[in-house]
Amino acid sequence: MPGWNAVNIPDQRGRTAVVTGANSGIGYVTARELARRGAQVVLACRSAARGRAAVIRLCAEVPDAEVEFVPLDLADLASVREFATAYGSRRASLDLLINNAGVMALPYGRTADGFETQFGVNHLGHFALTGLLLPRLWAAAPGARIVNVSSGFHVLGKAGFADGGLGHSGGGGLDRLGGLDGEHGYRRWAAYGRSKAANLLFTHELSRRFTAAGSTITAAAAHPGYASSNLHAGASTLEGPTLNSRVAAFGNAVVAQPTSAGALPTLYAATAPGVGPDAFIGPRFGWRGTPVRSWRAKWTLDDTSGERLWAASEKLTGVSYGSLPR
Repeated sequence: MPGWNAVNIPDQRGRTAVVTGANSGIGYVTARELARRGAQVVLACRSAARGRAAVIRLCAEVPDAEVEFVPLDLADLASVREFATAYGSRRASLDLLINNAGVMALPYGRTADGFETQFGVNHLGHFALTGLLLPRLWAAAPGARIVNVSSGFHVLGKAGFADGGLGHSGGGGLDRLGGLDGEHGYRRWAAYGRSKAANLLFTHELSRRFTAAGSTITAAAAHPGYASSNLHAGASTLEGPTLNSRVAAFGNAVVAQPTSAGALPTLYAATAPGVGPDAFIGPRFGWRGTPVRSWRAKWTLDDTSGERLWAASEKLTGVSYGSLPR
């Protein structure tokens, strides 16, 4: 693993991949490098204009790439279902599902289905997408992988998960994920942390269920460290040229590693031999460096929290993973 980079990605010819949020940043680099190694890649993006532009750009960089754009809006469960139907009508199997897309530290808002935006996009949208594409992943096994892109900021999501109180804080009960959807007392960075903690708990519970089912599909997680991307820029400029935006701009310019490096943990988790169930891959030094097994908060490995998040997610999205044992 030390010194691992994109050159070490194994041959991906004959494999298919879906990368969400692949029109820019880490998602784009992930899609490009998988295509460079021979994978057929679907760029799943919300904006049709940016998605098609990304295809043109990628094909210019990798002339023999096999890539296409298919629209996907993770903030709208109807769009998630449409994407899964469109994918299934064209392909019988799926080898790699890279749940990369996300939003960061947004002011309070709601998705088309009424969920708090960060939780709805970062977790619930991907939960639904994974469940709907699961038959295609089963068809590709052995060797299929799911990679959920989380963040070191998952540590901010302890409230509602680590205290065993999922479903008991706030006024919404389990149906509203313990008030994680709530408008009252909303703190955008805490909400972001909870959505990223949910990515890890989802990975943990999915891995546990795959193991119980005897499945050869691997569910793993990754985080990019501090990588320069428009995710940081978007979070910092939503409210104008504040101190936060200036600090973020300085960090992107001076401290952050480039997106080409930020994508390496995701690419490692998706392709490197020996990646085990529930692995969490990140930069060697936490915020930058080559991919290594990353530290994670102990409570993101809690079975009870994972089970409760799973049950609530199925109920909220209407997507059931009924074929997997509890």
